[in-house]
Amino acid sequence: MPKELIEAARLAGASQRDVVRDMILPLCRNGLLAGTAIAFVSALGNFGIPAMLGIPVSYYVLPTLIYQKMADFGPDMLADVSSLSVIIGVIALVGVVAQQHFSSRMPLTGMPGSPLAFSLGARRWLAELALFLLVLAIVVVPLIALVSSSLVAAMGIPLSLDTVSLQAYWQILFQQSVTFRAFSNSILLAGSASLILACLCLPLAYLFVRFPSRSNAFLQGLIDIPYALPGVVLAVACILLFARPLPLIQVTLYGTLGLILFAYLSRFMTVCLKPIQSSMQQLDPALEEAAQLCGAGPMRRLRDIVFPLLAPAAFAGMLLVFLIAVNELTVSALLWSAGNETLGVLVFNLDDGGETVLASAVSVLIVLMVLVLMLCLNALGRRVPRGVIPWRN
Repeated sequence: MPKELIEAARLAGASQRDVVRDMILPLCRNGLLAGTAIAFVSALGNFGIPAMLGIPVSYYVLPTLIYQKMADFGPDMLADVSSLSVIIGVIALVGVVAQQHFSSRMPLTGMPGSPLAFSLGARRWLAELALFLLVLAIVVVPLIALVSSSLVAAMGIPLSLDTVSLQAYWQILFQQSVTFRAFSNSILLAGSASLILACLCLPLAYLFVRFPSRSNAFLQGLIDIPYALPGVVLAVACILLFARPLPLIQVTLYGTLGLILFAYLSRFMTVCLKPIQSSMQQLDPALEEAAQLCGAGPMRRLRDIVFPLLAPAAFAGMLLVFLIAVNELTVSALLWSAGNETLGVLVFNLDDGGETVLASAVSVLIVLMVLVLMLCLNALGRRVPRGVIPWRN
């Protein structure tokens, strides 16, 4: 944000409302439109929310329609699913192009310094109350409803001291073997994907930054596409790709955890690559040049200089991939098979089967798992380099 322009407007006598209306909002227009495009693409490919809230009342969106077509498994299933995937893929690509267009037009001419403060005066408490109510409505109330629904014996029973029951947690933890299988599968897939992607993205980030070219730019665009496309489109592509055994080795991934892992690697590579690439752009090439003058070869420069400096960013990328993948549903819903359930699939299947109380109990356990992980990482935030914990930047 060009701070000096806003200061000039204030010195010229413009009010806070005039500055916001005539300067800040026009300067933020491209950023707002780019954010709108991102939200559009994300909502277009979302499966979990419309599946749980829409399918029971016959409200369908493209991802849930694809899921229903695959569940019916009719003679024209593959043709219908492929056609719908192409439609949703084209719409998503339009949103991605719009996001890239507006992002490239965002002004970055502001001078460094502390942000300008706008005094709200007597209206400050109204703004704080509005923000508090917003957070309460979109975060706190749903969590309270989730916990409340997991503490009753059955749906429809009002929660009170007389009706509080831990039966759902007992059944999920000690009578349902699928729970531990889903937890172990999700942790294994998320951990493996994050570790593999970190190992792949370290040399890729070095290649993209130190050796820019059209071919590298094209390769980077290919890496961004699987994340931009809706997850159901990627899942359908993986099914069509691995429906038959792989050539030469005659090994099939269909119906295995390997297929879900492949989809995770494809979808979340850009999530891991972005922080590493940003960190690589900040490294001074003089460090490598000095090592080269001292006789260090390319591999030794990477091992002793580049990769250690990129380690915090690589860990941050791994952490982002793990937190996203451990609760993933959109891709897993179409790729899972018996014995290969993930946490998202478990919650969806329980809710789809009418076991809403059990689904709520599993959801509470997932929230607790993520919360404990984030609290542990937050406690270590002061002992690790800056940038390792993404939300502490």
